[in-house]
Order: sequence, then C-alpha cells, then structure tokens
Amino acid sequence: MATATKNLSVYDKTTIPNAKNLRFGIVVSEWNPKITEGLFEGAHRALVDCGALPSHINRLDVPGSFELTFGCKRLIEKKDLDAVIAIGSVIKGETKHFDFVCSATAQGIMDLNVATDVPVIFCVLTDNTMQQALDRSGGKHGNKGTEAAIAAIKMAVLKDL
Repeated sequence: MATATKNLSVYDKTTIPNAKNLRFGIVVSEWNPKITEGLFEGAHRALVDCGALPSHINRLDVPGSFELTFGCKRLIEKKDLDAVIAIGSVIKGETKHFDFVCSATAQGIMDLNVATDVPVIFCVLTDNTMQQALDRSGGKHGNKGTEAAIAAIKMAVLKDL
C-alpha cells in the first residue's frame, strides 16, 4: 500500500512557492461528506498556510464525484483561477458502479488538464472501504486534501512558464 508509510499532510513550506497572489477553486462532492469535508479542510488549511488569501479560494459543491468535471469546468469558465482542486470520495460497493464512476471522473479531470490552461488537481479517493477513506482524509495517513493543495500551488506557478 503506497500510503502505509507516508503521511500525506507533511510538507516543507521552504520548497513551496508563496500562494499569496494565486487564486484557487475547490470543487467538493457532497457524496460521502464525512470524507470530502475532511479533504476540503485539509486543502483549505494548507492553501492558507502557504499564503493563499481566504478570499482567493472559491468553493463549489456538486452532488457526486461524477459531477466534479462539470463543476471544475464551470469554475474555470467563470472565475479567474490559477488552479482547481477536485475533491471526491468513491468507495467500492457490490456493483461495477465504482469502476465506471472512478474511470469517468479520472478521465474527465485529465481532459480538463489537456483542454484548459488551468491545472486541475485530482483529489478523489477511490478506496475499497470507508476506513481506508477515513485514514486518508485526516486519519492515520494524514490528509490527501493537503497533498492536493500543495500540488495545486506548484502547478499554478507553472502557468507563467
């Protein structure tokens, strides 16, 4: 397991660009809110910790992970953003629905990265159990939302290259 020995919330601010002048969007799935709210809190906290102004962080809620792509697209179209974070949680059930949602969501986020000049960070947990999701959204493995925020900052500064 890749995260078994890694805390997703650890970062070194000296290696991260200051986010003071950057604008971010965070699109949050309402499905599995215990997980997605934890991921949002980790992302928001890390952005602010790295200098982002709270007023420069735009949040948009969507019903589920499948809808993240459209939500990200709308934020990119309507707001002047430097990066967007797509936050969701899909937990494997008894049917193939998990596979379809995970695949379509990943493909949609990748398509946005190719089609626009605004990086979209994939912060969608695709876990086998609720415990795995809890462990990665503020639990024993830290917070994948924090990791996504750091990636968003690093990718946002690439726009100026």
